[in-house]
Amino acid sequence: IFMNTLKYLQMHEFLLDVDLWRLFANLEELAQTSLGFVNSLFRLIRDYVDASETLPSMDFISVLTKYFRGSLCQSHQTYCLNYSATVFYLDSLRQRDDFGIYLKWCEQNEQCRRLHLPELLVAPLHRLTRYPLLLKNIWKRSTDPAEKVMIYSIKERVDRSIRDLEGKVKWLDNFQKFRQLQEIIVWPPLWDRDKRFFIPEGLKHIFKEHMAENILSPTNRHLLYEGKLTLAESTRFLDVYLFLFDDFLLVTKTKRNKKKVGGSDASLMCPSLTPELQTVIKEGGSCTVLDQPIPLDRLVVKSIDPLHVSVFGLRNAFLIQHENRYRQCIAAFLLQAQTENIKKTWMVQITTAISCFIKSQETKKISLFTLPAESSEI
Repeated sequence: IFMNTLKYLQMHEFLLDVDLWRLFANLEELAQTSLGFVNSLFRLIRDYVDASETLPSMDFISVLTKYFRGSLCQSHQTYCLNYSATVFYLDSLRQRDDFGIYLKWCEQNEQCRRLHLPELLVAPLHRLTRYPLLLKNIWKRSTDPAEKVMIYSIKERVDRSIRDLEGKVKWLDNFQKFRQLQEIIVWPPLWDRDKRFFIPEGLKHIFKEHMAENILSPTNRHLLYEGKLTLAESTRFLDVYLFLFDDFLLVTKTKRNKKKVGGSDASLMCPSLTPELQTVIKEGGSCTVLDQPIPLDRLVVKSIDPLHVSVFGLRNAFLIQHENRYRQCIAAFLLQAQTENIKKTWMVQITTAISCFIKSQETKKISLFTLPAESSEI
C-alpha cells in the first residue's frame, strides 16, 4: 500500500525527492519471493490433501531446496542490511507535512489493519527468524530418514545465513559509524594543538602528509564506549566528548555552530550515533581533538575523593593520566560526570578495555615467540 501509493504520487510529480530504495529497499522483490514460497508450499499441501490415497507423503524437499537455497535468504539479507538506514530515513521524512499526509492516508487503508509504516517495515526481519522454526516443525513431522537429513541441512543453512547476516549488520553499522566519525572529528596540526612547538611555515608541509584522519579505520578498531563529560581546566570548565576504542582513548572538545545553515543531511546520518553527536552534526558542529590518542596500555584512571575536589566545586570526578613508555605522566585530564553512576560506568568501561587490550597484546607476543615443536628426528 505505502510503496504503490508513493509510486503513484511520484508519477504525478508529488514527493519526487523521496528515495524509494532508501525507504523500501528491495521490498518488492522480497514480497514476490516470499509470496512464491508460500504459494508453492500451500499448493504442495493442497495437492497432497486432494490425492491423499495415492501420494505416500508430501515432497517438501523440492520446494524448500528451490527457495532456501535460492533467492529467499539472499533477498532477506539485502533487506535487513538496509533496515537500520531505512528507519532513520523514515524518521527524517516524518517531520515533513506533505509526507505526514501521505502516511495518514495510507494508514487508513483496511489492508494495513491499523498498522503504521514502521511496524510493517520490521515484519520481514521477524519472518526471517521464524523460518528455522518452520523447518524444524517440518523436520519433526517427516517420516522419511533421507528427507529428514535434507530438511535438517536446509535448516542449518538458514541458521548460518542468519548468523552471517548478524555479522554483516554489525560490520556495516561499524563501518557507517566510523565514516561519520571521520567527518566530524577534527585533528588540529601539532602547532595548533600545542603552542610549545614552533614549526616554520616553510616546514609545515612535511607534517600535513602524516595527518591522523586515517587512524579511525573501521577495519582496525572498534568503538567500545562514548559520551559527554566535563573537563576541569585552570580557569574554566569545558564540555568534552570521549571516544573509548579497543586500543586507545580519544578526548575531544565539542564545537557547536548553531548559526551555520545547511548542516549535514539528517537522513544521511548513521542511526547508531548518540543523540549528542546527532545534535552536533545537525548544527554543523565538530569534535576537535584536544590531545594525542592515549593508548590503553599507557592509560591510568583514578577515582577522585569528593573531599579533594569539593574546594573547586567538582562532583563525580575522576582522573585520566597519559604515561609514556618510561611511566612518566605526560598529560592529565580531570573529568566530571553528571552523576555518580555515569562516573562509575566510565571507570568500569575504561578499566575493562585496558585489561582486554593488555591481554590481547600478551597473547600476540606469546604467539609471535612460540616456535613450532622440533621434529623428533632432528
